Amino acid sequence: MATLGPEPRPHSQLPSAALQTNLSGLGSSTNLPLNRGLERALEDAASSGFLNLSTRKLKEFPRTASNYDLTDTVEADLSKNRLIDIPSEVCHLVSLETLNLYHNCIKSIPDTTISLQSLTYLNISRNQLSVLPACVCGLPLRVLNASNNKLNALPESIGQLTNLMELDVSCNEITALPRHIGQLKALRELNVHRNLLCVLPEDVADLPLVKFDFSCNKVSTIPVCYRKMTQLQSLQLENNPLQSPPAQICMKGKIHVFKYLAMEACRSDKMADALYLPDIDQHKKLDSDSGVGSDNGDKRLSATEPSDEDSFSLNVPMTNITEEEGLSKDDSSEHISALTGAAHTRKHALTCVDRILKACEEKHPLTGLTQHYSDTVDSVSKVNMINQLKEAVEMLQDPNSCVTVFFRTHKTLESVDPQFTMRRKMEQLREELELIEQLRESIESRLKVVLPEDLGSSLMDGVVLCHLVNHIRPRSVASIHVPSPAVPKLSMAKCRRNVENFLDACRKMGVPEDKLCLPHHVLEEKGLFKVGITVQALLDETSANETLVT
Repeated sequence: MATLGPEPRPHSQLPSAALQTNLSGLGSSTNLPLNRGLERALEDAASSGFLNLSTRKLKEFPRTASNYDLTDTVEADLSKNRLIDIPSEVCHLVSLETLNLYHNCIKSIPDTTISLQSLTYLNISRNQLSVLPACVCGLPLRVLNASNNKLNALPESIGQLTNLMELDVSCNEITALPRHIGQLKALRELNVHRNLLCVLPEDVADLPLVKFDFSCNKVSTIPVCYRKMTQLQSLQLENNPLQSPPAQICMKGKIHVFKYLAMEACRSDKMADALYLPDIDQHKKLDSDSGVGSDNGDKRLSATEPSDEDSFSLNVPMTNITEEEGLSKDDSSEHISALTGAAHTRKHALTCVDRILKACEEKHPLTGLTQHYSDTVDSVSKVNMINQLKEAVEMLQDPNSCVTVFFRTHKTLESVDPQFTMRRKMEQLREELELIEQLRESIESRLKVVLPEDLGSSLMDGVVLCHLVNHIRPRSVASIHVPSPAVPKLSMAKCRRNVENFLDACRKMGVPEDKLCLPHHVLEEKGLFKVGITVQALLDETSANETLVT
């Protein structure tokens, strides 16, 4: 029987090529947005040096990445994915400076990461690490964030991270800090919040910490030597079973905690020095009247508060020191008030240096100079020059290391003239303090800003210095790398570019080479007064040119 319409074609006669094309097209259209976005990210990385693969549910590094040249990548963000280890492709990015692996499922770090010898920032927080391998300590890191993992210890080789400035290992299971942590001489911020620490190592007191958080641990005692952490601005110690200092002292804040530690150190010194104290009853009276918890506790605490460097104490009563210096009671009270009040200001540092210079000229007894020194330490430590004072007073107190201060002979004192060397060092110190203060005033007055107390840290990334030179002569630095909300801290490479651009601009504006600081004076905060010389030369050169024009 005949049928209307075309005869149906059997399946075997369908064009197979067309069918495959349609099927493949359907599949590609389904995955097209994801693949296209991934390819675009790889293209951008090849041209910009910033690889952003965040929040893409990746379980491995994209295989198509081999089609792009990523060798110049300096920043890589692989956060919020499903990686179970650090991809080997990442370890081949030898120019990498910043690596963000936050919120993955990483359980181990391969030894091949040692090849990332430009890496200064590593965020591997919120993963599943149980061990931090030694290879991490072979990297030039400045920032290491390994918080929210399962670490129970830090590697003993952590002391090799000599450039490390920030260490965050909070929310882990660490029971003790390694003994070599005191070798991290550049460390500014240490966060060990919410671990299982019972003891704080004394070596931490040697670190130049600005922020220290050991809250939510099992610490019962703060070492007395922590009172020497003069640069510390933020101390978080809550939720610990602290007994020394007691809870009521800790609740009052950092200043009261440090005063308590100073009192404890003073008591310990007096017990050790009992053989040298003829007036024992007087010192017993001072010990019993600690002033802790009383209305006028601050005044009584300051009366026996030791200097920041008790190792230089001459082990003699305060009454003897006052008699040898020929000071009146009013003078003594002035020294005491300086320790608790004005000694913590930058201008008072200059005053204290002047006192030491005057003491050298008048040939004051060594014991008198020690009292002047203890007044100076509180001030000068805030401008990172305490080491020079230590060296100077060590020379005064111990010209010959084999002779103690109690059994020094007249011949030993004449063999070395410490007064002359002391005077030279104090004069140099005063000049450097004045330059740093002048640097601060010049920047603040020109840019109409208020800089933080830690001037070195605020200049370290070079941003302020570039803005300063652009304020003097617009567009002297064409491009300035600045932090952003997404990347709040500049990489070391960008900081160096800012500093080098600042120095190049100074050269073009006529600053002599002998007055130019070096990049590491800014980047490593090692020579802030030399930065002051450069800025002052820049301002002098600018004013001279303006005078010629007018």
